[in-house]
Amino acid sequence: MPVRSIRRSGNARLFWALIAGLVLINGAPSAQPARSPTGPTGEWLVAKQLARIKIADCDGRLWGVVAWEAQPGGVDKKNPDPNLRSRPTLGMPILLGMTPSKDNRWDGQIYNSEDGHTYSANITMVDPNTLRVQGCFLGFLCGGENWTRFETADVTASTQRPSKPPAKKTAAAPPPDPSEDVCSKTPASTGFSHERGLK
Repeated sequence: MPVRSIRRSGNARLFWALIAGLVLINGAPSAQPARSPTGPTGEWLVAKQLARIKIADCDGRLWGVVAWEAQPGGVDKKNPDPNLRSRPTLGMPILLGMTPSKDNRWDGQIYNSEDGHTYSANITMVDPNTLRVQGCFLGFLCGGENWTRFETADVTASTQRPSKPPAKKTAAAPPPDPSEDVCSKTPASTGFSHERGLK
């Protein structure tokens, strides 16, 4: 076999091997990076970092419950219903029946245990890791804050950082049980009726 034929067939084999490799790499689903969630479901750290709110889709409505508290043992002492003033704030619904109203906007109500009132509210995604929560009293006195998406990797990273001695000693609440069902804690399923319409 002439040397020229060997070179041509060697180059052809190399060319086809490269093409086959590119097809395999581009077609492999595991080669694509995981996409970060873009909707409001998941767990969120509130602006003052006092609590995390777990949001779930319950039959087309978004509900959010308190999944973690910086200072455990809180109770809903300002609830307008005296029978509910001793219930724990951990697990309490605060985002109530949010429904899509526009692209990237959900409207509903938010319960504020600090004053015992329920406000008209809406949520929007600023970016995949930032949720804007806005509430309005009497339809015009509005305020809001940004919540940050919380992931379990955040716990690992925060425990690896050197920490300063705490100013006052408080016990941290255990992380929420991921198997807890947010939808089972909605007022419709539990009989909680802390909602007070502010129209």
